[in-house]
Amino acid sequence: METIQIVLDRQLLDSTDKAAKRLKQNRSALVRMALNDYLKRLEARVLEERDRAGYARIPEDVAEARIWESEAMWPAE
Repeated sequence: METIQIVLDRQLLDSTDKAAKRLKQNRSALVRMALNDYLKRLEARVLEERDRAGYARIPEDVAEARIWESEAMWPAE
């Protein structure tokens, strides 16, 4: 691991310290966890935007989608 320096305003630092204490973690562990979570959400958003742009360029063919409707339905009980 590498040591870095970041700047946080007092309110964010206090909230971070309180959350770390509640989770029984140190500040660095909490920041690592939060940053990892954020980066995963960011990657998912990038992929969703890519897919959305792709579907906008090549819209869904309604006739083709109907073929698969029966496959997507819940089976009868």
